[in-house]
Amino acid sequence: MNLKAKIYIENQKKDGEAQLAARLALLHGKGMSPDALQKDATLRRIKALVRKAETRLAAIQAQEKLNQERAQAKLAKLAAKQAARETAAAETAEEAPAKKTKKGKKPPAPKEGKPEKKKEKKEKKVEPEEKA
Repeated sequence: MNLKAKIYIENQKKDGEAQLAARLALLHGKGMSPDALQKDATLRRIKALVRKAETRLAAIQAQEKLNQERAQAKLAKLAAKQAARETAAAETAEEAPAKKTKKGKKPPAPKEGKPEKKKEKKEKKVEPEEKA
């Protein structure tokens, strides 16, 4: 239902109710019985217009309520996202100083390339002194 048409439908309902009241006053003035009032075609047509306007207004009201609930859900979702971002930012802010503190330089790790060959010390043979 067109939500912008709400004003026009409300005006149609007011006009219908005014026509209904005028028609009932006219028929009561003529002294018609309640059975004859129920058979009056103009009166039934006016009542139908009022019922139609009420149905349309109810549909518009339901649509407005649904739109409002959707808007609230959207705001709640955005607020939840924002809260999640803030908590994540707070956690990272708490963790960052712990990582920055240094106790001292660590010795560089040995390279894992080719294994270094150990230089073997040649044992000097002790030669017996020559007796000459």
